[in-house]
Amino acid sequence: MGLVKVYRDDRANAIFLEDANGVQFLNSLQALQNNSNVDIKDLAKNIDLVSNTNYIDFVDENDNSYGNNSSEVTNALNHIFTATGTPTGDLPVITSPTSINAVANEIINYEMTADYGVGYEWDSLPNGLLTVEGNVRKLIGSLPTGTYTPTMKAVNYNGSDEETLTINVSNPPFANTKSINFVNFDYLSGNASDLINLFGRASNGSGASDAWSISLYFKAGTSNNNNQTIFNYGADFFGGRIQLRYNGSQDRIELFYGSSFNSLTIRSQNNLLPTGVWKHILVTYDGGTTGSASGSVNDYYSRFKIFVNGIEVTYNNTNDNFGYSADIPDDVIQVGRYEFGDYMRNNCRIDELAFWDSDQQANISNIYNSGNPFDLTALGTQPNNWYRMGDGDTYPTLQDGIGSSNLTMVNMTSADIVNDVP
Repeated sequence: MGLVKVYRDDRANAIFLEDANGVQFLNSLQALQNNSNVDIKDLAKNIDLVSNTNYIDFVDENDNSYGNNSSEVTNALNHIFTATGTPTGDLPVITSPTSINAVANEIINYEMTADYGVGYEWDSLPNGLLTVEGNVRKLIGSLPTGTYTPTMKAVNYNGSDEETLTINVSNPPFANTKSINFVNFDYLSGNASDLINLFGRASNGSGASDAWSISLYFKAGTSNNNNQTIFNYGADFFGGRIQLRYNGSQDRIELFYGSSFNSLTIRSQNNLLPTGVWKHILVTYDGGTTGSASGSVNDYYSRFKIFVNGIEVTYNNTNDNFGYSADIPDDVIQVGRYEFGDYMRNNCRIDELAFWDSDQQANISNIYNSGNPFDLTALGTQPNNWYRMGDGDTYPTLQDGIGSSNLTMVNMTSADIVNDVP
């Protein structure tokens, strides 16, 4: 018959028995001497589990023999059998915790235990959790953030106990270790229609419903090119667009709003973005009108605010035809270029890019957080979209950690996810 492994499993309060027929957890057993052999009887079911097996084939969990003859083995087995389970009316009682906490995508290792348990079952296990082969009581695996409620059951010959296991999976502790590096022809692309309710508008600004905010950390590269696009949303060529630019010759930040013929350009003073230095940038739009009456151009400028490292910049603004009063369509969204050109160059870097569908200028101190990146979901008004720019991402996809509008790295490699952060 081969070896029969038998031992008491204290966690299950049951007997572990493994023979040629497989593994079982059992209660209510009795060993019987049969000449030089030993039998094991299931008292609850009144059946023989092991019959006519030589005493030398019975071993414990360490593969040690239970005795030198059938009498010694029978007595040794009955000694552990009498301490386990019951042939009377006791019901199983689950004793393991019914609620556990875990961290997203880290290993969960859980074991169901019960008094008087013989069999163990699971129902509605979430994808990502599996039972361990040979020990159905044990779960192992990982889960994304959320709350999960599988059912666990312990049974014996007298009945069962059923409990809900609540698994609370939280986000991992915040850590900022990655950013995205750009050289000429590198850019990120997404689905502009996903963000039409955030950046799009039908005509001249209608108020708070058209407002938005953009937050990011930016590190200037070595190029002195005047028109390096950090962010671009809107028309695919001449039409209305939102274009956030780095002017490398003046080391300043610029927001172009409008079309190739009618526009506002909101410009900071020079020397705010020196080469090789991380700076936090927040750009806001209050949703109001942006053109195109000559006498109101200063009102149009005032719709926009730019903050660098938590401080509003001094402006040096300009316009074409006194602003822009038409729509912002959902043709393209790009990070690192404007349609067919104006790329970022020479190792410009971006980290922690976030968008709001509201004007967040009043919250600049909380968003800037003294220059310390943090979990933006902790804000009173969290972003609609948040890109960690490498942390938790797998090339070529940059995950939207709050919304559902991912970005794709184009003309880039995995080496452009770099270990350089504010």
